[in-house]
Amino acid sequence: MSSSSVAGKPLIIEASLNGAASKELNPAVPYSDDEIVADAVACMEAGAALIHNHTDEPIIGGSGELDTERYARPWRRLLELRPDAILTPTMPVGQDGVSVETRYKHVEEMATEGLLAQGLVDPGTFNLSLLDEDGLFAPSEYLYRNDMADSRYYVEACRRLNIGMSVSIFEPSFLKFILAYHRAGKLPRGSMIKLYFAAEELPFGMPPTATSLEAYLGMLGDWDVPWLVSSFGADCTGCGLAEAAIKRGGHVQVGLEPYAGNRTPNNVELVKEVVDIAAKYDRPIATTTEAAAMLDLPTFPVKFTQH
Repeated sequence: MSSSSVAGKPLIIEASLNGAASKELNPAVPYSDDEIVADAVACMEAGAALIHNHTDEPIIGGSGELDTERYARPWRRLLELRPDAILTPTMPVGQDGVSVETRYKHVEEMATEGLLAQGLVDPGTFNLSLLDEDGLFAPSEYLYRNDMADSRYYVEACRRLNIGMSVSIFEPSFLKFILAYHRAGKLPRGSMIKLYFAAEELPFGMPPTATSLEAYLGMLGDWDVPWLVSSFGADCTGCGLAEAAIKRGGHVQVGLEPYAGNRTPNNVELVKEVVDIAAKYDRPIATTTEAAAMLDLPTFPVKFTQH
């Protein structure tokens, strides 16, 4: 899609509030219930239609299970304030001795309570490490692990729970998995493809460039599915990836989870930067209701708001 043909197409912005980001590096990272609620509301007022956050529990190297109540507690308050909020959680990565049902339990429990319009689908595995003093990736044994059985479980759980799917694409192989569902005509309603790029200091993902984006769009072909970009370990607006996506008709995730750079912005500032780029291409910012329609979410607003 050329830039001349995207004018008027609403742009979905997702705010990814915290993740593994550290308050030591940026005091603006929200982790307490009060901080998450306030930051989410402020990001939505600035233009974010989707909200993603973690709790303070580890998703790598922890117990392999997240406390549902710790996740749900601020989200109940948020939905009282903004019943139109579209919320997506994370989950622990696969590890020996922990079943996929245990790792996904908090998602299922929150969906059953009526807090979620989207579930998480992470359909693949990659190595986890950091650069050592020699500039090489340290010999870590950690894996971001989701085998094929796990990946199919996530998709079918979302179908069973009647919620949409936030599909994480960290590597091209992840996209191959979801494209197979599309070709087979077996993909549940409400999918959004989230193309995650990463800086060279991280061992996963393609670099956050327009060339990398074109490779993914080539894989998507003529499948008219909503997709967004995010750049881990980089500045999604500063590196040009956000603008490349906006002028190609895509959407954007920003926030302090994926952000890395020389600045110490807050989440609202990052959302507003995307809003400013969208104006250059005459793309209005999607409301939550517009985003839900574009994503074809089967349950919106969520059942919790109907209590």
